[in-house]
Amino acid sequence: MTYENTYESTRTGTLDAPGATLHYQVRGAGPALLIGQSGEGDADRSVDLAARLADTYTVITYDRRGLSRSRLHDPSGGATLAEHADDAARVLAAVTPEPAAMLGCSLGAVIGLHLALRHPDRIHTLIAHEPVAPRLLPAAERTHHEHELAHLQRLYVRDGLAAALPEIARVLGIDTSGRDSEPGLTPQPINDLRRANFDYFIRHDFTAVLADTLDLPALTATPTRIIPAVGRTTPEGVFDRRCAYALADALSAEVVELPGGHNGNTSHPSGYAAHLRDLLAVPAQP
Repeated sequence: MTYENTYESTRTGTLDAPGATLHYQVRGAGPALLIGQSGEGDADRSVDLAARLADTYTVITYDRRGLSRSRLHDPSGGATLAEHADDAARVLAAVTPEPAAMLGCSLGAVIGLHLALRHPDRIHTLIAHEPVAPRLLPAAERTHHEHELAHLQRLYVRDGLAAALPEIARVLGIDTSGRDSEPGLTPQPINDLRRANFDYFIRHDFTAVLADTLDLPALTATPTRIIPAVGRTTPEGVFDRRCAYALADALSAEVVELPGGHNGNTSHPSGYAAHLRDLLAVPAQP
């Protein structure tokens, strides 16, 4: 089967938010599914996965504020994770009046957890893939990984992206070789746009993670169904994988394994889509 990766079948929109203008994209038809991307990923980062789900779902992706086409009124400003969650709620409200499912990957998973707390009427299910949320961990472990993230941020500011990226990959357990991936992926080179997005992500969203106020006990009371998930090849012991297990322990939930590693949604879109269908119990159309 081939998948359409052009923008001819993609509907785009913009909406105003406090301090920003947000860009979002919509593909397909059916129950709404929001993808909250990891790291510097914008609405285009999940194009291969969206193409494999658009026959069954209304797939919604967006540029987080500060990335690509989601412009800040004050370009030097950052956002808290709670503000990012409010943005996600605005995007959902612009597309559908019904509660949606959400796939949150890495930082997107943490935003999804805040969304489940602040706007539980907007998402009925959250698949939280390896949330980058040190607050989920025991105190000593949390402090260690917060220091680790702060070091990565300082390394980037001092030595630039070429020095920081390998260390970020090591800390998160990301395989950068490209050998463990499905064939035929849309090329996503590190161009000037992605460099600018990395700059915002490391300078501002790292700070948001370090200043996070996530209320773990409150998550046990949200009506949103939360499914902790990890990548099958993410190394054991890396902190993002540990965060998923800590979340599962807090919720008395099972951890689901998904294809690939930390970025399995982009490296294994076909396998990932098949697992999402099973988790969300919506069969593919013939």
